[in-house]
Amino acid sequence: MPMSHPHRLERDFFDRSTLVVARALLGKRLVRMEEGDLRTSGLIVETEAYIGTEDLGCHARAGRTPRNESMWGPPGRAYVYFTYGMHWMLNFVTEPDGDPAAVLIRSLVPREGLERIRHRRSYRADPELTNGPAKLCQALAIDRSMDGADLCHPASILFVEAEAQLPDAYVMTGPRIGLNTVPEPWKSIPWRFRVNQARMPHLSDESNY
Repeated sequence: MPMSHPHRLERDFFDRSTLVVARALLGKRLVRMEEGDLRTSGLIVETEAYIGTEDLGCHARAGRTPRNESMWGPPGRAYVYFTYGMHWMLNFVTEPDGDPAAVLIRSLVPREGLERIRHRRSYRADPELTNGPAKLCQALAIDRSMDGADLCHPASILFVEAEAQLPDAYVMTGPRIGLNTVPEPWKSIPWRFRVNQARMPHLSDESNY
């Protein structure tokens, strides 16, 4: 009998406050479909929220551009951009169409397709496979071709599956990473959400791969 999977998250999940979505994504499963109906996936364990033109850490601060076009909506789409001349970064668009906001996916715990992930990451140590936004894009073969992809479309090869909501006791918040030149309060605003994996050691159990 084929393995059953949780349902894909629908548009209304993403059509909410970015902070709510960033928190709610923790523990959900990011899935990338591959040739032969193979699945590569991981549980989302770290996110960051970026909200609007006033957020000086957000790409929308520069206004609407070809690079950030996907960020302006509709919700439930992927916003994939290139940075530092070498890395892809995956975001999920949030809030109503026309309001530029998104959640950066910062870290995963692999669940399916571990050998594919290891190969794409040049067989680095398992804890280093998907513990960063550029690393997880490389591991799941996510690039610019997926910018604007509709995560909620039944035929999408990139989507998020529902999992049980994590209790607040397992969630930590803090400043977003890498905004060294961004002025306050945006530099230190606590819009980064992550799972306290020390309190949830089963997340790294390889039997779950």
